Formats: sequence, structure tokens, C-alpha cells
Amino acid sequence: MSKKEILNTDKAPAAIGPYNQAIKAGNTLYVSGQIPLVPETMELISSGVKDEAHQVLKNVEAILTNAGYTFQDVVKASIFLSDMGNFALVNDVYAEYFKDAQPARECVAVKTLPKNVNVEISVIAWKD
Repeated sequence: MSKKEILNTDKAPAAIGPYNQAIKAGNTLYVSGQIPLVPETMELISSGVKDEAHQVLKNVEAILTNAGYTFQDVVKASIFLSDMGNFALVNDVYAEYFKDAQPARECVAVKTLPKNVNVEISVIAWKD
């Protein structure tokens, strides 16, 4: 049985709480929810929900890459929105990153997200 491996990279924002960016268990990678923080400055992108979604997915990509995975390895995505009225905008950005073999996913609106952002995304990836 393989052990779980804690993975973090400076190419994505440092955790803002008691968690890690990702955990690898066997062939499965669990990526913690990412918000639109710029890794180098830890400042939030606040120029609109599309810009936020791009930064979130850049952060997800950095974590996947650090672990040796790609968006094509993602089998499940969870999208959290502050307002379901932003669904179409976030969906358009999401489609730019998940072009082929789109994963299973859910998208839900929640009352509040960390640091009052508009979008947070977590993923689970798997590869042989």
C-alpha cells in the first residue's frame, strides 16, 4: 500500500489555513480548492469573475504540473461560486482549460467563499 504524499509548490499560492495544496495517494491527486490569489504576491485578482477564474485555473495547473499531472488527468472538478449568475462566465473560462476529456464536475453557489472571492475550484486527478 502506498503512503500519502504531501505536495506543495511556490508556483501556486501558499495555503491560507491548516491544509496543503495537494495530497497524492497512490495514483490519485487531490488538489485543495484554489482561489484567485497570485502566488508571487499573495494578492487577490479582483478585476472581474473571468480574470478570477483564469487565476484559479492557473493555480490549479501549477499544482497539477508540480505533481506530474495535467488537466487531461483530472477526473473530478468542484466549482464553488458566490453567485450562480456567474456560471456562464466561469464556464467559458473553464472550457479553455478542459478542452478534451472533460471531467465529472459539480458547480454550486455558496453563501461566502474565502476572502470573499467569486470562484473557488478543487480537482481530483488520476493517472496510471
